Amino acid sequence: MKKVRFASYLFPPLGLLYLWNSPELRLRKKIFGTLGVLLYSIIYLAAVIFLLTLFTPLGIEWRGGFPPVLTFTKTLPNFDAVEAHRAKLANEESALRSARSEESSYWNGFRGPNRDGVYTEQPVSTNWPAAGFTPIWKQPCGSGYASFAIAEGLAFTIEQRREKEVVAAYDIETGAEVWAHSYDARFDESMGGEGPRATPAYDSGKVYSLGAMGDLICFEADNGNLLWQKNILRENAGELLYYGTAGSPLIVGNLLIVAPGGPVGKSVVAYDKSSGERIWTSLNDSAAYSSPMLVELAGEQQLIVVTETRAVGLTVADGKLLWEIPWKVNAGNRNIAQPLLLGTNRFMLSAGYATGCMAVEITKAGEQFSARELWRNRNLKNKFSSSVLHEGFIYGLDEDILVCLDAQTGLRKWKDGRYGYGQLVLASDHLVILTGDGQLALVQASPESHQELIRFPAIQGKTWNHPAISAGKLFVRNMVEMACYDITVK
Repeated sequence: MKKVRFASYLFPPLGLLYLWNSPELRLRKKIFGTLGVLLYSIIYLAAVIFLLTLFTPLGIEWRGGFPPVLTFTKTLPNFDAVEAHRAKLANEESALRSARSEESSYWNGFRGPNRDGVYTEQPVSTNWPAAGFTPIWKQPCGSGYASFAIAEGLAFTIEQRREKEVVAAYDIETGAEVWAHSYDARFDESMGGEGPRATPAYDSGKVYSLGAMGDLICFEADNGNLLWQKNILRENAGELLYYGTAGSPLIVGNLLIVAPGGPVGKSVVAYDKSSGERIWTSLNDSAAYSSPMLVELAGEQQLIVVTETRAVGLTVADGKLLWEIPWKVNAGNRNIAQPLLLGTNRFMLSAGYATGCMAVEITKAGEQFSARELWRNRNLKNKFSSSVLHEGFIYGLDEDILVCLDAQTGLRKWKDGRYGYGQLVLASDHLVILTGDGQLALVQASPESHQELIRFPAIQGKTWNHPAISAGKLFVRNMVEMACYDITVK
């Protein structure tokens, strides 16, 4: 008995077992009880995990859901590898410069030309090889959650490299870094990690980037020459949100529209895209994490912006409020997913944290617009992925499981297949899904049933970044590496 007691000091769970079966059982139960034993075990387990994270390679990684994951392979960038790789390829891109002006500029920003995650430039392959595609190129990269804007034969993105944010242009054929602009800025938070969030935008030979700390910069796309820059948070008294500045800049005509979330009418701001001069400001709302969108609703072109507490429609010319509808995410969180256009006068909002989704109808009587809720449920909870629409059906990730909803009613057709907290694009009647652990999956977009055709490893590590497609090439990245795959029809 003494040996058992001595062993229990070295391994407390053994002590609990001994205690529960000891002659003093009734007394011990009165003292501890079931809840006491459970609490003691939780505290002991937490202490063990804490010590393991201090003295072993074990780490805690947030991958989108709850609780976080214990892993020995936490997704962390290797800046030494990035710097060595960029130095090695520094002079290997010059032969491709003459062909760049003829390349596609279709995928010009976040989630494509309409910000709806739909690729229609040309058909893509839906007959993927059993072992998956071999990348055209794959290489290390800096951290962050931006995707790519693609034009002039270059793929533009923004990364964190040590203590600097870096806007970089990569040759789409080789992956070689053609130009890079760095500046002092480092954003980090405990759940998502470090790095910028917003995808750059391309327009008429210019690239516009927005860093996590609010740095808005305009470059010449071909060579990276800086044309103008400013900080939208400082200029508009905007708040740096917990997850950073995440809304990608939107270009409409000569305007560059961002959402710094400033007070006194500076929540949404339009700048002159050529000079950086502020043209108009609107609203007093604190910002959310989704990006402004250009849509046509009830016969009028307008902006949809989701703020901390509502969704609004604004005129493009001067930011005048057309309509509003309340939209609050549970537990004090803020909207991340993009609004999804469902028809000529309808759109959907969706959020995680048990919030769900809501379809909204916009109508116009005379000069007055109004917004009303059509349906609301918890059948689809986009956390930080966004959904797509295909032939009257919505496809999206309900947390980490793929679902199909009827766009008219919001009723669920099916729910199946786990993809982590990844992202998806619609192309050639199929869903191209970049999963939360860096796999690529192809799923048929059909309301009849879930039909996954294939999946294969594409990049390593936690992956929350949106994929991009241009001229049949698929571009993917995360905080560790980036790659390009040829998915053209052969």
